[in-house]
Amino acid sequence: MNNPTAQQERTEVSRLETFIDAMIDLGQTGQVFGEHGIGKTATFFSYVARSRPDTTLVYVPAANLTPDDLLVNAPVRDPESGELVLRQLVMSQLKPGRPFVLLIDDSLQAGDTIQSQLMQIACNWTLGEHDLRALGCVGVFLTDNESLAETSARRGDLALLDRMVTMRITANDTSWRRHLAAKYRPWDLRPVFSLWASLAPALRELLSPRTLDHVLANAREGFPLRWGLPLVDGERLRLAEPGPDGRPGQNRTAEILDRIAQALGVPNPATIPDPVRQVVRAALRNRWTVLLQGPPGCGKTELVRETVREGLGRDALYFSLPVTNVEDLCAPVPSPDGTLDNLLAVKFTGPEPKAIVWDEYNRPKDKAAFAKLMEITQEWSLAGRRIENLRAQIAVQNPPYHLGRKLLVSRNNIAQATRFTASLEVAPEDIPANEWLIARYGADAETVLEWWKHDIDEEGRAWITKRTLERLIKLHRRGLPLEMATVYLGDGEYAPVPLSALIDRLRGRPVTGLRELARDADVWEARLRRAAERSDEGGNDSDVVHQILANAELSQLKKHRAVVTRLVAHLPAKLRATYLVGASEQQQKYWMGVFTGMRR
Repeated sequence: MNNPTAQQERTEVSRLETFIDAMIDLGQTGQVFGEHGIGKTATFFSYVARSRPDTTLVYVPAANLTPDDLLVNAPVRDPESGELVLRQLVMSQLKPGRPFVLLIDDSLQAGDTIQSQLMQIACNWTLGEHDLRALGCVGVFLTDNESLAETSARRGDLALLDRMVTMRITANDTSWRRHLAAKYRPWDLRPVFSLWASLAPALRELLSPRTLDHVLANAREGFPLRWGLPLVDGERLRLAEPGPDGRPGQNRTAEILDRIAQALGVPNPATIPDPVRQVVRAALRNRWTVLLQGPPGCGKTELVRETVREGLGRDALYFSLPVTNVEDLCAPVPSPDGTLDNLLAVKFTGPEPKAIVWDEYNRPKDKAAFAKLMEITQEWSLAGRRIENLRAQIAVQNPPYHLGRKLLVSRNNIAQATRFTASLEVAPEDIPANEWLIARYGADAETVLEWWKHDIDEEGRAWITKRTLERLIKLHRRGLPLEMATVYLGDGEYAPVPLSALIDRLRGRPVTGLRELARDADVWEARLRRAAERSDEGGNDSDVVHQILANAELSQLKKHRAVVTRLVAHLPAKLRATYLVGASEQQQKYWMGVFTGMRR
């Protein structure tokens, strides 16, 4: 199917593309400022490859550089005298062996020492003793967002500014529409582009082309469109215009996303079953970077690693950011050809398929390690080197606040937050850890889960994570006080959750659960039949059985399928219908089988 948007814009040349050609032809250093996410870097990659096929683009993310990355003094053996001499070694990317355009991205985010090195490059196209023109350089460009919200410096040295041609651009100066039209064939994106153009400038800045790309990617997978909006400091970005006092005005997020879905002819669901597994599988299919944010102890990381293992056929490359150094990822070393080469960690090498899990993503050990991640998550490269066959990246983190307490996590800005194609806020119920507990701990897990579901309120369940549930089971089996399994808050205080009902259950206090229903199936079937005869709405017994079935895990339902089929036949139709709402594919398949068996 032809895409009219792509046909219309295929031959257009953007203002930034014209600027790139002019600077290369004139031999001038070009400086480009523009908002985040409008396609500055992407334009360089696509246009240089399309317009100059014999020229390569050397991409250097300045925010990730350390002083020894670009240039370092090292002893090398002189080929004529055979003696060891001191030479300045330049990074290997600057010797590609063919004409190249040098793009220094996020140039304002580099440290002071790097800024001095960049000054020499920008002014003279040299680095130390090396002439970049002699190495094949045909163009030098520096790009960044000038906003102090995303950078910590402004370039004010007149000696440097006098050597560059500077252009400020907006989203209308790049070719993002053309690229999105080609990426999302056969959709006709003209209605979406018209909608975007009709928004106020502040809303267009929030819904940047990069973020719009992520919204479209989630729409194509049938996911909630809001997953394409970034999480900034733990909060979902709101599409709201600032009011006269500078505060956000009316929140138009739902309205705008629904209009995008309507223009595409796709649904915009509020949620989907089994969201974590679904988004990780989509990441592996589509080469996505995704962010999962959820409370501690709910099983996020283990579920991600399990899903990656199932989809990739091998374990994910796992990095815990609190203990990850820059040197764990890559390190510059002198190479035999007289350049400074970056060695990647052995995990990143080799042709086998790879997926990376960045655990505790917002708890980095230091800024340098976190800066390296910005390159990997955006460009899928490390120190300018592509990571072969990297299929997905999943970052996992905690929110800044949980249960009214602040967690020791780092802040991010919107430029960092928009690196992710999908950003999920994960709730404990999104993690199917209950089945794992039952499979591992059997009847003890069933008892503890029934207490968690029925005997404590919503606030209590928030304090008792899946990790805590496992500790409760282990301590019970050793005969230790259960209170020690809950979160210790200091000064002799534990999480405010009463455990007396759990202790009674574990001691054998009579309760009613699925096991008890199965044991007394004849009695319960008679009670349900009487309730159905008295009213189409059922009665108290109907409500008890319905609640037990609704809260039971799939493995428990399968174990007692014959009894479930007998009892559910006597429940009101409106209660039976709820078992399919928001259920996973496996649960829906089970209930459809039960309903079919009931009719027989």
